[in-house]
Amino acid sequence: MDNSLQLLAEGYAWLPDRRRETPTVKTRLMGQRAVCIGGVDAARFFYDERNIRRHGAIPGPVLSTLFGHDAVHTLDGAEHRSRKAMFLSVMGPDGVADLTRRVTEVWDETVPAWQRPVVLFDETSRILTRAVCDWAGIRVTPAEVPAMAADLIAMVDGFATAGPRHFKARFARKRREKWFAGVREGFLYDVMSAHLPDPHVRAVELLNVVRPTVALSWFVTFAAHALHRWPKHRADLAGGGVFADAFAHEVRRFYPFAPFLGGLAARDLDWQGESIPAGSLVVLDIYGHNHDPELFADPYAFSPERFVGHDIGPFELVPQGAGWPDVGHRCPGEGIAVSVLAALATRLARLDYEVPPQDLTILLRRIPAKVRSGFVLA
Repeated sequence: MDNSLQLLAEGYAWLPDRRRETPTVKTRLMGQRAVCIGGVDAARFFYDERNIRRHGAIPGPVLSTLFGHDAVHTLDGAEHRSRKAMFLSVMGPDGVADLTRRVTEVWDETVPAWQRPVVLFDETSRILTRAVCDWAGIRVTPAEVPAMAADLIAMVDGFATAGPRHFKARFARKRREKWFAGVREGFLYDVMSAHLPDPHVRAVELLNVVRPTVALSWFVTFAAHALHRWPKHRADLAGGGVFADAFAHEVRRFYPFAPFLGGLAARDLDWQGESIPAGSLVVLDIYGHNHDPELFADPYAFSPERFVGHDIGPFELVPQGAGWPDVGHRCPGEGIAVSVLAALATRLARLDYEVPPQDLTILLRRIPAKVRSGFVLA
């Protein structure tokens, strides 16, 4: 039985609910035979390239909205590692620190102008767009920032739906791939042009740095939501440092973003007694993993303290993938996500604001989930 419609209807709960009944779920998704797994051992199994390949695994609608065709996410083996090395070369400690500094500078410059209630999600998307383009050396005028931010957000917001959001995402990607194909300046362009002579592929990968940085708008808004629900953390977070990093990790663990990941069986496989024929879709439960009581005590409690002084294993906290980014498919920008989120969450904790009445619900049926109001603050 094909479960595609049930997935669209149930969202993040679809796979964890089924895995409570049986740890390994056999089904069909988009007409394809699928085996759904979860847990630390499953993450190790999934991130072993001898078992799982990514080429051909990502559905066309997702490539046409979120990642782009011919993106690094579609590669395997030596070709993937070579492309990944290009990303990692600009996302090392120095690159992360420089981007975080630019984000905080734009934030500190922008926030004093908030003289009326603002939608935090929207404001953050524009701050991040301006900062990441400045960091990359991509010239974007102030007048262009709102439209670019809206397109970058649309690509993420519409990848997992068949409705109007999806078509908005497709149009946004086409528009921005054309725009980024015309970029001919900046250190990020210089790095990528040395590796990627094809203007289309270069535009796709430039977007795969800029787009996920702007997508941190989701996490920043979730951070504000967490501070509103659990204000006891505000004082510790305002101090920054180790607690800020722990808070960022807990936001990424607790709140919904990626529900699962998919790959194709590279050969005939056996998973805990279940046969997986070559070419079958293998789905790794991400949301369920990050709420697994065997990994995280009281997983539906928001508790940043769980990460204070805790050395996180490569297959433990997996909101942006598992394993190691230099040899596998873990997101190379995870360091950026943690650093920028920690810095902006700290600034939120120090900011004097009120939260007027609004709808702060987060629907788990919606992928990607978001705070319905966008989090209005005054």
